[in-house]
Amino acid sequence: MRTTPAQLLDQAWRALGGNPADRAHITLAGPDHTLSSALPVTALAQASIGAVVLAARELGAARGASFPTPPVLDSRAAAVAIGSDRHLRLAGEPLVSMHPLSRFHRSADGWVRLHGNYPHHRAAAFAALGVDSVDAAVDALTRLTGTEIEELLAVHGALGFAVREPAAWAAHPQGASIAAAPLLELTRTAAGEPWSPTADPAPAAGVRILDLTRVLAGPTGTRTLAHLGADVLRVDPPHLPENPGEYWDNAFGKRSTLLDLRDRTDRARFDELLAGADVLITGYRTDAMAALGLDQDTLAARHPGLITAAFNAWGPGPWVNRRGFDSLVQGACGIARIEAGERPEPGALPTQALDRATGYLLAAAVLRALTLRLDDRRGSRIDLALARTAHWLIGAHAPGEPEIAQPYDPAPYLATTETAVGSLTHALPPFELPGLPAAWARPPTPWGSDEPVWRTA
Repeated sequence: MRTTPAQLLDQAWRALGGNPADRAHITLAGPDHTLSSALPVTALAQASIGAVVLAARELGAARGASFPTPPVLDSRAAAVAIGSDRHLRLAGEPLVSMHPLSRFHRSADGWVRLHGNYPHHRAAAFAALGVDSVDAAVDALTRLTGTEIEELLAVHGALGFAVREPAAWAAHPQGASIAAAPLLELTRTAAGEPWSPTADPAPAAGVRILDLTRVLAGPTGTRTLAHLGADVLRVDPPHLPENPGEYWDNAFGKRSTLLDLRDRTDRARFDELLAGADVLITGYRTDAMAALGLDQDTLAARHPGLITAAFNAWGPGPWVNRRGFDSLVQGACGIARIEAGERPEPGALPTQALDRATGYLLAAAVLRALTLRLDDRRGSRIDLALARTAHWLIGAHAPGEPEIAQPYDPAPYLATTETAVGSLTHALPPFELPGLPAAWARPPTPWGSDEPVWRTA
């Protein structure tokens, strides 16, 4: 039997520690299927976004806002939002594309999925395989097993994983670790200064968020928090390139600055920002954050009351410090085999749904942590992972009941905004709350163009 959006939302809200009675405060509407998939991706979209709506409503009510009727979350709006990169257009032209290395390839014993959208990841893959072109890399992969490819690429800092059956992933040490972990963790930390924000129709108004995330999951969460009123400042290292399409899709409502946290002067400026922040969100590897003294345990000790949210690809287990992206997790954990059906070649979800759903869960968890901080001044530690979200989705699988999307017009859920690079057509926020604009209050600014300061008003 198919898992419904309401059932998945119940599960997410329980994982967030929300009051079960709050589930009456949202209306799920729209067609049953707006995304075609073997797995219930439409339900995943509505449930993860619905968790944000419930958490935003809870925080808004705690700050004195009024909600005369339950917000409505339409499955068509959710589908457009969770696949927003597919709808992004600059002057009518698509912005997001995948490099030829970033796809499924044959290995000696099956299939592997590689990721090479960033130049440094492509260079690492070529170095690992001893080649200098995509064609040569594809040929080299056919002489290695999936496991050999995983280990070889990991040593060189490249990204590639074997495509596994769900049962093989369940038997893998990393898969077993994820199966034993909850969907997400929200752990309370020490109390800090009192937080008494003024009443405001925007639930996250006045909240300062440092955003150390890239690509899709983290930026999805922080663009959502920006829509809800937070001052979100994204901080990137100047030496790592960014893909324009992924940046512009997720930069709405936020500002972007460049700081090298290994540089003494830049680190001092970052520490000043951190001292004034309410929330720090990181999407880098756990060991990379620890090397900078920005691991969650250190932050909790140094900044009582701070809310920290960290996510990675693989979650707790032997792969905790391995790099990863949505498409790679889909391949490793069995989703690619489920989506393939009877076809020999692997399949894929209709969107980067693991990234997007994890990002919305992240935003919901931050909102819940802010509500809790109103009561007791305590901070929170939030932990999520793409593989945790994948395990949640696979658990909702109903074999033999694929979902075929019902046609709909995405136009009502899109808007066009004038930006520094031209007219950008993009997805709108997938929900409305009283007092909030239908779109983001501020257009995106160019990558790295903002000063590393908090807004004064």
